[in-house]
Amino acid sequence: MTTSTPSPPAISRVDDDAAIRPVLAEVVRSGFVEGHHRGSLVVLAADGSVELAFGDPAAPVFPRSANKPMQAVAVLRAGLDLSGERLALAAASHSGEDFHLDLVRTMLDEFGLAEGDLRTPPDLPLDPVEAEEYLASGRVRDRVTMNCSGKHAAMIAASAANGWPVDSYLDPAHPLQQLVLGAVEEASGERVAHIGTDGCGAPLMSLSLVGLARAFRHFVLAAPGTPERRVADAMRAHPEYVAGTRRPDTWLMRELPGALSKMGAEAVQAVALPDGRALAFKIDDGALRALGPVLARALELMGVDAPVLDRIRDVPLFGGGERVGEIRAAF
Repeated sequence: MTTSTPSPPAISRVDDDAAIRPVLAEVVRSGFVEGHHRGSLVVLAADGSVELAFGDPAAPVFPRSANKPMQAVAVLRAGLDLSGERLALAAASHSGEDFHLDLVRTMLDEFGLAEGDLRTPPDLPLDPVEAEEYLASGRVRDRVTMNCSGKHAAMIAASAANGWPVDSYLDPAHPLQQLVLGAVEEASGERVAHIGTDGCGAPLMSLSLVGLARAFRHFVLAAPGTPERRVADAMRAHPEYVAGTRRPDTWLMRELPGALSKMGAEAVQAVALPDGRALAFKIDDGALRALGPVLARALELMGVDAPVLDRIRDVPLFGGGERVGEIRAAF
C-alpha cells in the first residue's frame, strides 16, 4: 500500500491480512512514501515476558550471524581458551579492517593453523569503505577477509584441540556443531526447527524471534565466568572486533553500557540490555538499510534515551548528491 502522507501509522496499526507482516519502516523520498519494509519484532520485559510484538515473532527465522554468540559458547565448551579481543572476534561479523585481519592471522598462527585451513568462501571486506580501499590496493578476495573468519578460526582450533576431524568441522553432525546446537537450544529455550547452511558455510539453526531475544537475555543475565557471560563480556568490552568502527553494533555497545548487540544478514537484529530487557526483529525483504531506524525506535519504546539512537536511526536517501529523504521507522 502506498500513501502520499509522510506521517507514520499509529503504534496500534495491524494489517488486515494476518499473512502480511506489518510495516516496520518507510522509504520517504521528497516527502513521498515510495516504499515499505515489512517484518516482525518482539520486545521482552526484564522478567522475560513478551511486552510488545509486531507481525509473527513466534515463527522460525534464520538468525544468521545473530547466532554467533551461541557458536562462540560452543567453542568455549569444547575447551578452547579464548578471551578478550580473540573471543569477541570468534563471535564477530567483522568489517574486514586491518586490525580484524591481523588478529585472525595471529589467531591462526597461535593455533598452529594456516589460512588454507579456513572453509570460509573468499570474499571482500564487509564494510564498503574497507572494500574500496582493499581493491584499490590491488588485493583480491580472500578467506581471511570474509567476515566470519574469526569464528571459523576458533571452530577449527577447537576441533583440532579435541582430536575431532578438521576437514569436516562444518558438517551438522560434527561434534562441535552438536555443541552449537545445544548452546542455541539452551539459550533460546526452544528446539531448533530447521538447520540450513549460512553464507559462510557453517550450519545455521533456526529460531523464533522470541527465542532469539530470549537467548540474548540469557547471555547478559548469565553468572560471571560461565561461557555465556564470558562471550557477552568480551563482545561488550571489544565491540570494534565484533563489528567494526563504522557499524551500529559497535556504536550501541560502546555508547550504551551493558548492551549486547548483534546483527545478522537478511536484516536480523538482536539486542539485550543489562537488566534483562531484550528485543529481536527481522525485516522480511532482508533490507539492511531498515535495521537502524527500526532498532532505534524499538529501543525508544523500551525506554532507552541516549544520543547513540540518533546516530543509529539516520539512514538518508540522496538525489543528485543531496539529501532528499530517509528510511524511517513506521511503528
